Amino acid sequence: MLNEKFGSKFKSDKGVYTMDGVVIEDISKTPIRVISKVDATPTGTTVWWSIDLGNAYLSKDATPVQWKASEKYLKDFARMLYREDLAVQVSEAEKALVSSQNNHMAVINKADAIKKDIEKNKLKKQEIQQQLAQNAAELLQYNNLVDMNLKEQEAARADIVNMRVALEAVKERMNKIE
Repeated sequence: MLNEKFGSKFKSDKGVYTMDGVVIEDISKTPIRVISKVDATPTGTTVWWSIDLGNAYLSKDATPVQWKASEKYLKDFARMLYREDLAVQVSEAEKALVSSQNNHMAVINKADAIKKDIEKNKLKKQEIQQQLAQNAAELLQYNNLVDMNLKEQEAARADIVNMRVALEAVKERMNKIE
């Protein structure tokens, strides 16, 4: 944020940030020098800064008006960063929610696909049962045809026997003609 606001006047070296000749109107209407350092701690972040007002360093006793203004400026800065951090957390939580909802929809769609497969399976079972019934009817028909064929074979054998008898009778008559 300060880099964006003060541009070329903002320098960083080994974690120490320096801004020379900047005007932070909330603290001073004249150019000041700010030296700061930011450290991560187990419970959050610590910001240390020293402000050279040009005629004195910022101090609670020597420059109480600027001290109060800088304290407010730093607290406002911390609140803004906290809000930005919360906005990032909200954004990440929203993304996680969308991902969770998408996962939920995928699970529901999977359940729907399984239900459709079950219905297809039931229909296939009915088709197979109908085919089995048709097959049983065909088998019965074929067995009836076999029975009829056996009767036809018997009738054909009886015809053969009758034809032999008739042939023998005709041969006998021919033999009698001589």
